[in-house]
Amino acid sequence: MSNLTYHRATTVEELNGILKLQEQNLREVLSVDDKSKEGFVTLKHTFDMLKLMNDKCAHCIAKYDDKVVGYALSMLQDFKKDIPLLVPMFEEIDKALLENNTSLNYIAMGQICIDKSQRGKGVFRGLYNFMKDELSKEYDAIITEVDVLNTRSSQAHKAVGFEILKNYSSNNQDWELIIWNWK
Repeated sequence: MSNLTYHRATTVEELNGILKLQEQNLREVLSVDDKSKEGFVTLKHTFDMLKLMNDKCAHCIAKYDDKVVGYALSMLQDFKKDIPLLVPMFEEIDKALLENNTSLNYIAMGQICIDKSQRGKGVFRGLYNFMKDELSKEYDAIITEVDVLNTRSSQAHKAVGFEILKNYSSNNQDWELIIWNWK
């Protein structure tokens, strides 16, 4: 029997669990081999920013035996100017939606990460399905970006149902801007 459960983050301990998992999977702490095989996260959040984001729209987490083993961060458009590394993403989202003559009430997924011990067990898909169940009444879609060098993440997102909205470059990185449209 699995002790894996999905929740919205509500406690300081859960937010700290997100940060601990994030710290272990940052691009700069992983070997080249791990980045290639396992994927990585790019952005390191502060506790204060993570909590502000969570207070507006609680993050989705996976827990195993009361330990955070996965997370998908919710980022409302309210934060589009608060994290400098993500400003270009929001600018590109606005451009892409305008170019496609599309008006969507979307939520940005700020980052997703699964503990190495839980990879390949459906937690990634489970988190996104939980996020869709929780948020699809309020939002039409999730939009996020993936570093094109992070092929594992790109493939996993496409397997869930994300499609490429556009490719772009910023901060000396190439990105896929991707969308999972729920409508």
